[in-house]
Amino acid sequence: MTLQSSKAWHHFTDCIATATADPDRLRLIEAGQLIIDLSAQRDSAALRAASAQLLHSVAFEQARQTLFDGGIVNQSENRPALHTALRHPNPPPSVKPLIDRQLTKMRGFVDDANTKNRYRNVVHLGIGGSDWGPRMVWHSLCGVSNRRTLRFAANIDAHAITAALDGLDPRDTLIIVASKSFTTTETMTNAREAIKWLRNAGVEQPLDQVVALTANPQAAVAFGVAPDHIFEFWDWVGGRYSIWSTIGLPIALGLGWKAFEELLDGARAMDEHFKNAPFEDNAPVQLALNMVANTSVLGYASEVICPYDARLADFVPWLQQLQMESLGKAVDQQGNPIDVAVSPAVWGMPGTDSQHTFFQWLHQSQRGAPVDFIVCLEPEHQLFEHHTQLLANCLAQRAALWRGKSAQASFEDLKQDHDEERAQWLAQHCEHPGGRPSTLIVLPKLDAHRLGALLALYEHKVFTAGVIWGLNPFDQWGVEFGKRLAHQLLQNNPEQTKDFDASTQHWLSAIWRANTPE
Repeated sequence: MTLQSSKAWHHFTDCIATATADPDRLRLIEAGQLIIDLSAQRDSAALRAASAQLLHSVAFEQARQTLFDGGIVNQSENRPALHTALRHPNPPPSVKPLIDRQLTKMRGFVDDANTKNRYRNVVHLGIGGSDWGPRMVWHSLCGVSNRRTLRFAANIDAHAITAALDGLDPRDTLIIVASKSFTTTETMTNAREAIKWLRNAGVEQPLDQVVALTANPQAAVAFGVAPDHIFEFWDWVGGRYSIWSTIGLPIALGLGWKAFEELLDGARAMDEHFKNAPFEDNAPVQLALNMVANTSVLGYASEVICPYDARLADFVPWLQQLQMESLGKAVDQQGNPIDVAVSPAVWGMPGTDSQHTFFQWLHQSQRGAPVDFIVCLEPEHQLFEHHTQLLANCLAQRAALWRGKSAQASFEDLKQDHDEERAQWLAQHCEHPGGRPSTLIVLPKLDAHRLGALLALYEHKVFTAGVIWGLNPFDQWGVEFGKRLAHQLLQNNPEQTKDFDASTQHWLSAIWRANTPE
């Protein structure tokens, strides 16, 4: 049965049409030491009841239980998605020994490196889920007194790897190669370059300074990595959900083992909230319902993420991958076309930079987009005037998007400084439609625990939306086609490229000519 043919769906859409965001009502949810303010999203008693009916109609509670129990939730690949087990003190018995073994091995490696004061520099090589998680956590939490310097290279563009290695002491640098398959083109190309860099600097055994994070340990051994430098994760851990696994090793090296544990603890606290809180007080469920309403009913094509904290700049691309790779689908679990709009594009940047970049569009364009504002109450600095201005700007922008400003109200302001005719004319340009939805997520402070909770909040939001829309949030078949075509093009074989379009063939020839030595 499709959503469009569901009575529960039609009742839900009817209630969205009549619900409002009441400016006199405060609607807060506390979860995992975060506060989620939903006051600027549509709400009513009827809508809450219709939302519960919709969740029951798609068997959400059963799907959630299957997720945590390790049942098959990734139907197209016949796999569970057990990222929650990685942060649980008592994961399912089928995976507990695997998880415990790797955590013990990770901690032993970190403790040994710390005791021997080794690896002043760590260069992490991965891409996609093997890169964005560690990169985002490091840039969010690193301060001025870290034990090590962490750098990241993901892109196949050589500027990425050369910049990551530039200025480091090769004899005191650990290279982490993070690839689920240990065949990822970008990662393995960068790894070979990093090993050459070590060798050219006189490191006699460069592979002694290489660590592999992978679900294919055999390939890592074949590459030359020592078994005690190989840390496993598994095919039931999706790349974009893998920060909780051995992919978190650079975080433990850079921020300390305690910070890595606190990251897991925060995510686990959100897991417990997601499992146990009733629907109307369940933060991930409500975020997902708001996204479904805004996208599938109200017609918004994108969501904007504005962390009013410069440390969270990488949170936006991390979420882009999590949400758009998970939900960017056109067919349901059975392979049938999805008959409502799904998967809004995710974009944004930190405030207040964003205010001077795209907030004009948010306030006055014909469509606009819902916004997630993220703030931290306590800064990690002593410049309180800066922080007060930062938070005031966040609240002001959110209020302006919500309340709007009529042409008449603009006219009343403008006529103080202009004649009536010009004031009337300018007023049309100063009208704000208002009524644009937003969510405010408040962290008491930005630390590992709260960051872990924030990441898990969005993971569970994505899962819930996937259940409602009937799609599989744990596969990503759309990325494979382009990879295969790139492999064909790299063969430089006329038989392999004869079926490509004329433009591709023209530029392929031009590239080979430009990059072939005379």
